[in-house]
Amino acid sequence: MELFTQFINEYGTTLIYAVLTAIAGYVGLWVKSLYTKYINDKTKQDVVKTCVSAVEQLYKDLHGEEKYNKVVESVSEMLMEKGITITELELKMLIEATVGEFNKVFASAPAITESEESV
Repeated sequence: MELFTQFINEYGTTLIYAVLTAIAGYVGLWVKSLYTKYINDKTKQDVVKTCVSAVEQLYKDLHGEEKYNKVVESVSEMLMEKGITITELELKMLIEATVGEFNKVFASAPAITESEESV
């Protein structure tokens, strides 16, 4: 028993520092991974919104799948430049959600009549 007490007295603080350092390192990595995931998810959403809006403005003559393919191409390229990967399913869901939001906004906006346009 005295040997154990002597060991703890001599190396106890070193062991405590080692354990605390390991715990702090683990917590740091965990927080970094959560932060990175949040930032990547937010970036993906922002890029999709930007691309959907831009394609709506730039390619008014395109419809349906052609327009969708332009958005996919633009989003994929922009995220690749940022080093962010995205699955095909995730991309499709984000595009559909963004288009749904845009459609809600357009549906709730009051219609402009021809007399208002000429003003």
